[in-house]
Amino acid sequence: MNHQSSPQSNGFVELADTDSLDRFLAQSNGSPAIIFKHSASCGISARAHAQMSELERPVGLVIVQQARGVSDEIESRTGIAHETPQVFIIRDGEVLWTASHGQIKAEAVEAALLENQ
Repeated sequence: MNHQSSPQSNGFVELADTDSLDRFLAQSNGSPAIIFKHSASCGISARAHAQMSELERPVGLVIVQQARGVSDEIESRTGIAHETPQVFIIRDGEVLWTASHGQIKAEAVEAALLENQ
């Protein structure tokens, strides 16, 4: 396992700037990448964070209070309006699946990944 990438906890890779976003997407090497926009001050987002922590693969974590520029960049690249919490599955710059708020469940993300392998 390569420990030189961004700090991780529970599979989360914090995306604090556009460079870390680009690196995270590039490291997926054509596989679907998961990005989770999280609000540190939202109860719904806290429940979504718990769901996302159940996934056994890297999840790019954008904490919107600390990385608003990354959040704006994702909105700009995808054309999908910003929400928090919000999950994207992206491959080669294309959004394969997205969900927000109460739709964010570990099983739903896993099912979407299976459909988009």
